[in-house]
Amino acid sequence: MALATPTALATAAPANTAPAAPGGVTAPVAPAAAQAPAAVNAPATAAGWAAGTRAYLVISAPADIAAAKAAVAAKGGTVFASYDAIGVIVAHSASSGFAAALRTVSGIQQVGATRTSDVPADAYNPALPANPAQSATTLTESNRWDMTQIKADQAWSVTTGSPSVKVGVLDTGVDDQHQDLAPNFDAADSASCAYGKADTRTGAWRDVDTHGTHVAGTIAAAKNGKGVVGVAPGVKIASVRIAEPTSTLFYAENTVCGFVWAGDHGFKVTNNSYYTDPWQFNCPDDLDQAAIIEGVKRAQEYAEGKGSLQVAAAGNANYDLANKTTDTESPNDSTKVTRTISNACLDIPTELPGVVTVAATGSGSGKASYSNFGRGVIDVAAPGGDGATGVYSTLPGGKYGTKSGTSMASPHVTGVAALIASTDPTLTPADIRARLASQANDLACPASDSRCTGTTAVNSFFGEGQVDALKAVSGTTPPTGTYVENTTDVAIPDNTTVESPITVTGVTGNAPATLKVGVDIKHTYRGDLVLSLVAPNGTVYLLEDFPNNDSTDNVAKTYTVNAAASAANGTWKLRVKDGAAGDTGTIDAWNLTF
Repeated sequence: MALATPTALATAAPANTAPAAPGGVTAPVAPAAAQAPAAVNAPATAAGWAAGTRAYLVISAPADIAAAKAAVAAKGGTVFASYDAIGVIVAHSASSGFAAALRTVSGIQQVGATRTSDVPADAYNPALPANPAQSATTLTESNRWDMTQIKADQAWSVTTGSPSVKVGVLDTGVDDQHQDLAPNFDAADSASCAYGKADTRTGAWRDVDTHGTHVAGTIAAAKNGKGVVGVAPGVKIASVRIAEPTSTLFYAENTVCGFVWAGDHGFKVTNNSYYTDPWQFNCPDDLDQAAIIEGVKRAQEYAEGKGSLQVAAAGNANYDLANKTTDTESPNDSTKVTRTISNACLDIPTELPGVVTVAATGSGSGKASYSNFGRGVIDVAAPGGDGATGVYSTLPGGKYGTKSGTSMASPHVTGVAALIASTDPTLTPADIRARLASQANDLACPASDSRCTGTTAVNSFFGEGQVDALKAVSGTTPPTGTYVENTTDVAIPDNTTVESPITVTGVTGNAPATLKVGVDIKHTYRGDLVLSLVAPNGTVYLLEDFPNNDSTDNVAKTYTVNAAASAANGTWKLRVKDGAAGDTGTIDAWNLTF
């Protein structure tokens, strides 16, 4: 599979044990025939499939998309999916001359086969992934080496992330019912994009491997006292499964679908721990691969234009991405060949413009032995594990285990990006990219490895350095105050006052004069709202009475309250009054920092 992990994944730990050690490295297994979900809500039958059916990206100007669809049919193909806004069609045809014939049509800019094997019949009538039975755990949260190495445990005292920030896990799927993922899982924005068409049936997003569930836990496993904690345990995660079952390959049409979905569904960040199969590198002098580059690039640009930042793993071949010479791993869906390549050939999506490329460090911040590198290619680094020390995270069925790879490094950076977005919802993808670079801690090249070039500040092994979650959220030292949060949803009906409680214990004396009150409310017209904080002694502190003409959606703000006259311990309440009809909402979460 084209996951950005070493060829041998680590051993899964049983649900109630300590972290397991990673397994030994073995040769990769040749992929088997793929099968995958495809249709939206009501899958088509397999009647349209024939042996020899292949998939193609057909690219035109967006304004010419209707004519391009007609040309697909005229040249012996069918439109399987279409992304009109970016001028990309996913076409199927069993005709060996389909691509060549279509390239002669005026208005068709590029045509490229996306695979060197047939599209399986079950692309037309996909089965849902298995829904694994869940095992309870007695494991309790503890500070893990990867989280302390990037100071995520200290950043949580500043913020655990906002539930208004959605992170997309584009991967093998996610076990949404896992005890550490369910509290933060966003089913409404999850889907399967296997075979290049969104499938929104319940459970289509579930894991067909273990990889995506592991990645999701590193990003946002809940801070709930059990198992593990993700880098940003307060944000929401959505699963977009782009891997196909059995083969677990990530074809270009799947990635196109995933990026467009991310843009259309408001994902602030996506994690991409894979490369686009079947080519480890796509070369622009090959007509098929040139179309893959263009199609995925357009989809990435579309997502970024909608406010979504893509973070991707650099890969695990210990390869210099800035000095490419050969590719021995492609195509990985049929017979691999050795070919000469150049730097014009791209590892997609990690080398696309705008994507944050992540290298892996081991425990202790040295380069992980397997991590790809490259001057001007690597943006930042993060813990990925190496040798006997892997990254411990969630696995399907309520379980936990270790894996190592740049696949494990990338979600650490995605989590930090989500924390950054939580501190300032107005930041653009470019702003977050810049913040990731500026907050990273410099890592010097090892004196013993001449392949590492550049300076301590920026080099080919670590880019701008290893991410630092505490610096990313503008912290310098861990706050001494107590942080308490309530993430239980409370409905806000029309013309009603509701309250959400937080019980505080163990804080000496009165509340501070600078008590921080973080509020996350979803509401379609906040001019209806009056927000107050009610102290344990009944004192009411007005937070905000929104003007009646404030038609803005939602409230995502932190208020500073002089609550020094009220004892800290006891039950505090966020009181929300809706004073009009016509718009309702929900208290999504709120918190206090003493």
